[in-house]
Amino acid sequence: PEIKTQQPVSKKNRFLNYSKIAIAAAIVLAVGSIWFFSNSPNKSLYAKNFKPDPGLPTTMGSSDNFEFYDAMVNYKHGDYKMAIDKWKILSENNLENDTLNYFIGVAYLANKNVAEAIPFLERSVEAEDNFVFLDDAYFYLGLAYLKEDNIELAKKHLNLSNTDKGKAIISELTD
Repeated sequence: PEIKTQQPVSKKNRFLNYSKIAIAAAIVLAVGSIWFFSNSPNKSLYAKNFKPDPGLPTTMGSSDNFEFYDAMVNYKHGDYKMAIDKWKILSENNLENDTLNYFIGVAYLANKNVAEAIPFLERSVEAEDNFVFLDDAYFYLGLAYLKEDNIELAKKHLNLSNTDKGKAIISELTD
């Protein structure tokens, strides 16, 4: 039988192997750094506390607000984009409708679009004191500002929400 001897690895091949390892390590380090620095404690606090509003009951039968409740069905099924699209058509004629603004804002939050959510939630809290969702609107607006790392506005709106969960978040906030 023939005995094979191992050929020495050239310096060029050894250099290429080390280069590949160094490049891979640099990529892992870069991705880890991006994740670490973009995942602030406040964004983690947002993620821990954000749950979409459960929505309004949708019943079978005729309704004067069919379009609104049709969009609510989409919202409850997690099709936030479709719900937003339908509600935005309704809001064109009802810019000051606090309930529409509230649900569009929360749907944008649930769809991970905080920048679009804030103006709608801001409009919803401008409502009169008799707005049923006022405390919830302040809570979600506070969460939106928390996600944007605007701690001052987050605290202000979470405090205005008059909710235990809002106060609990304020106590955990880092400046």
